[in-house]
Amino acid sequence: MIATPAGTQHLDDLLRRFASALRSAQLYAATHPLVGRNLALFHEAVVRHLAANQSLTFAMVGDEIVVGDTPVPKAVATMGDLMRRLKAHGIERISFARGVGEDEIGELVQLLNRTMTGMATQTEAAGEEADALPHIRVGRVEVQEQIETSLTDMATIRRLYTEAVAAASRVWHSALEGHHPDITEVRSVVNGLAHAVAQNRTALMALTALKSFDNYSFTHMVNVSILTMAQARALGIEGALLREFGLAALMHDIGKVRTPPEILLSTDKLSAEEYAIVKRHPLDGAEILRQTPDAPPLVPIVAFEHHLRVNGSGYPEGVSRPSLNLATMMCSIADVYDAMRTERRYQHAFAVDQILEVLEKNDGTEFEPNLVRRFVQLVGLYPAGSLVRLNTGAIAVVTEPCPQDPHRPSVRVIREAGASGCGVPYDLNLWEADQFTGKPVWISSPVEPEDLGIDPLDYL
Repeated sequence: MIATPAGTQHLDDLLRRFASALRSAQLYAATHPLVGRNLALFHEAVVRHLAANQSLTFAMVGDEIVVGDTPVPKAVATMGDLMRRLKAHGIERISFARGVGEDEIGELVQLLNRTMTGMATQTEAAGEEADALPHIRVGRVEVQEQIETSLTDMATIRRLYTEAVAAASRVWHSALEGHHPDITEVRSVVNGLAHAVAQNRTALMALTALKSFDNYSFTHMVNVSILTMAQARALGIEGALLREFGLAALMHDIGKVRTPPEILLSTDKLSAEEYAIVKRHPLDGAEILRQTPDAPPLVPIVAFEHHLRVNGSGYPEGVSRPSLNLATMMCSIADVYDAMRTERRYQHAFAVDQILEVLEKNDGTEFEPNLVRRFVQLVGLYPAGSLVRLNTGAIAVVTEPCPQDPHRPSVRVIREAGASGCGVPYDLNLWEADQFTGKPVWISSPVEPEDLGIDPLDYL
């Protein structure tokens, strides 16, 4: 591996060579020797950088030029005008992946010059033509807007979740068409979800309990990310590492874009041959993500490992691991939990107690027992947002699980026994006796919200 020079000098050199390639292409014909020489020098610098790094990204963030995660102040003087002109045409970020060729860079430079001179078509200016370059990504910088107010408004949480599902859909379809997943967009989504997990974990986790198969692949991606970050946050993991766990979890199933749709969407029992094809998706996912610019190393690791179990079972078959990554183990628990509790075309949702029994089976030989125990404490037998009937006949929404006893969460009573409509809600902690009667209150049964025409999330 070629060593990367210390500091930002080599980054500044990369940008200067990029600027020279652009400017010479503006002044001379594509066949001019100077154009070829500057392209070759820039390509050489890119290849040298990629020998020691997974990817190379130039971005204009505000008034700063950033390479990877590093601002390069000196570059503003030499590259600032060029980058601002590109930004004005919707090109704020350019990423290069390993394997990029000099011809590809030459095509990119010509496209960028056509864009800056107004000669590019609308499609080209939007960066869509650059999708034809297999090792280069062009697009906008998605900067997550800082949420200053506390995330206590359920409408805000719903919007955040809906936007995350839409982004997951875009990333999925981009990978389905053979493009690299846009890690910048995924980061933006995960940053928002991580902020919400820290601010209002209960409400966000409640949204993951919606039982719908219409957008299962995309809601599953988002749900597993949320549930993985909730586990990590409960262990004290914060900041960049928390977001990296969430990013890896959101992308864990991306390899399924290579699974034939007739198998992926089948409602019949899969044959042995079909199941063998499904079991290739961890390998496919790891391969896709290893080639994706800006994807942290943890992301392909979790994609590869998420169907391996701590006792050595699972798949890919024949893979031996002395231990699994912590992010993988949390993602695996979230993956199984969300898949089993979701209503799908070929499977009815399982009750939470059945799912937890599966996670705890074989005395913790498949899933790490301490993580499973913490997960049970996190979600409880009646997760937040569940609608339940109490032994008094009242209808209530679960607001928070009880770590000491998963059968006795905190609830919000919304309808008294015998009442035809919802009254003024009030809170009960089922761990304690009723403050008015002094008698114990418990959950007698779960209730399907559709049967009563109630949306439990309105009461969180």
